Amino acid sequence: MAVLRFEDLVVWQETRQLCLEIYKSFTKCKDYSFNDQIQRASVSIMNNIAEGFDRSKVTKDNKQLISFLNIANGSCGEVKSMLYLAQDLGYMSIESAERCRNICLSISAKINAFIHTLQENNGQNNRN
Repeated sequence: MAVLRFEDLVVWQETRQLCLEIYKSFTKCKDYSFNDQIQRASVSIMNNIAEGFDRSKVTKDNKQLISFLNIANGSCGEVKSMLYLAQDLGYMSIESAERCRNICLSISAKINAFIHTLQENNGQNNRN
């Protein structure tokens, strides 16, 4: 069955949870520049998945969706990198940072699998 809404994508749902975790983890962080950057990067993952999905519904172009998914994946790497820094700076516990990095790994794996499926479908508009 084809997915008709980005809200139904498991990867988008998981990214939404990551965003909530990031926002909750850094509400008391006084390093506003760091806080802003990691929040923006996490939201970028979620929004690029949504934007690419909805744009490709109109254009029927999986190449455009793949491009947005690649951007989302890059933002996921940025969040993961910043989580190491957050841990090193004492902004979050080792356990919290590790939990969030594992979520990032899961999201990245799902994005890569989605891209692979789209490439295999070779332009067909089936999304699972």
